[in-house]
Amino acid sequence: MSSILEKYQLKQVINASGRMTALGVSTPQSEVAQTVCFGMNNYFEMSDLVDKTGQYIARLLEVENAVVVSCASAGIAQSIAAVIVRGNAYLLEHLHAKTHSIASDIVIPKGHNVNYGGPVGTMVNLGGGNLVEAGWANECSAEQLAAAITPNTAAILYIKSHHCVQKSMLTVPQAAKVAQDNQLPLIVDAAAEEDLQLYYQQGADLVIYSGAKAIEGPTSGLVIGKHQYVEWVKQQSAGIGRAMKVGKEGILGLTHAIELYLNRQQETGQQMVEKMTTLIDGLNCIEGISARVVWDSAGRDIARAEVSFDAKQFGISANEAVARLKNGNPAIYCRAYKSNEGSVEFDVRSVSSHQLELILSAISQLNQESLECL
Repeated sequence: MSSILEKYQLKQVINASGRMTALGVSTPQSEVAQTVCFGMNNYFEMSDLVDKTGQYIARLLEVENAVVVSCASAGIAQSIAAVIVRGNAYLLEHLHAKTHSIASDIVIPKGHNVNYGGPVGTMVNLGGGNLVEAGWANECSAEQLAAAITPNTAAILYIKSHHCVQKSMLTVPQAAKVAQDNQLPLIVDAAAEEDLQLYYQQGADLVIYSGAKAIEGPTSGLVIGKHQYVEWVKQQSAGIGRAMKVGKEGILGLTHAIELYLNRQQETGQQMVEKMTTLIDGLNCIEGISARVVWDSAGRDIARAEVSFDAKQFGISANEAVARLKNGNPAIYCRAYKSNEGSVEFDVRSVSSHQLELILSAISQLNQESLECL
């Protein structure tokens, strides 16, 4: 590892931020890496590989159909294109032409129109859709969702993510009923979610996952759902999907990662609490810091360490602490969504015990340096 870091002059990174794309997402198991290598070093009839692995995944997850794509964002764009094109050969090749009149509005709760590293609206537009917001930034009921539907609506899109507004939002089952009542498909983006069956079981027609987040596969994405809709997603390989194709190694690697994911014991939130106890206790001994356990805002069984900074006592603000930790070597990344409010979170899922010690040491050093400058 050190030779690679030295060769490209890269810093070692401690990922206490979570399964984030900006940090390479996750580290697949060795079995997955071996499967990726097998895929890279062999040839396949690609359409057959796509179909057969999709059928295998569908059986594992007890869904009608599945397909591996290059990433969750590609899954959104191709799913949107699929429900607009609906198998039409001309539209497949002329998705963004202005000469046709087809239903292309995609209705989404306003509080779900977020930037997760790329804007949701950009992926919808890439898929030929026009984003229509329902409700308000802080609320969307089933009635408000239904009110936004017109004859030009092609689908409903629901984003299941910690990035979204959580309060006063309708649930997936409620969105599914609105979709069914209006004979529309429901697409659920569940990129970082851990349950690979729940949203399909709750009535979604297409569900999108990141292959590299909870599943810990290679860079890839997964689209599962109703047979016909998934077949239409596959057809996009001859349309916009050509620009976002997934390789043979990604297809095989993710398929094997899903199998391992379903059979291994997942780390529980309580185990995460136990893992971070020493870190929290140590942080609470530093003047100007208050640390405690908090739980994932989107309802997942994930515990994190929330660290609040009193800038006057600690010596620097949370924003400054985040910047200095990133600029260190190793670079330490935390969840800084609320740093402007004076607090950050440390996600310990991808952090070793030794790295937890380094985090505590780095924050202690920041405190000492900042107080010396006062």
